[in-house]
Amino acid sequence: MRTAGWLVLSVTIVAGATVAVSQAAEEPPAATNEAKAPPTVQPPASVVPVTPKDAAPPPSVTIIGASDAHGVLGRDVRSAADEDMGHIVDVIVDRTGHVRAAVIDFGGFLGVGSRKIVVDWNALRFGQITNKKDSITLELTKAQVAAAPEYKEDTPMVVLGASGSLQPLQAIQ
Repeated sequence: MRTAGWLVLSVTIVAGATVAVSQAAEEPPAATNEAKAPPTVQPPASVVPVTPKDAAPPPSVTIIGASDAHGVLGRDVRSAADEDMGHIVDVIVDRTGHVRAAVIDFGGFLGVGSRKIVVDWNALRFGQITNKKDSITLELTKAQVAAAPEYKEDTPMVVLGASGSLQPLQAIQ
């Protein structure tokens, strides 16, 4: 036990001496003339803002009135006959960023027994959505949506459209 204590003490002393020697080596030796010379005051360096050559231009700003646009995620969806069709849980965009479809959580009660269905964005009507309680209208019947296959992420999706309005996605070159 005593040997371990002496070993720790020896290592601590050697480490402290090493740090002191390395700090002394980093400091330049003071010249004898500098001790007698008056201290010199250097003028402050002028501060020039450095701007990179490829600086991005400022972003554009668009102001949209509170009554002119609303979010759609979580929004209730109803049929033209005022049937509950579920709510929007996701938006599908193509490679160019164009909105193609909406994923609706359809059926079930409080999330039990529901399934996700993909509907064409053009089949949705956003007419009277002035607040969060207003719903979006889907131009499909409940029977049409109930017959649609379930959406599963990372698999090919079947998009249910109103009157065949959906155009197939073309390969982008």
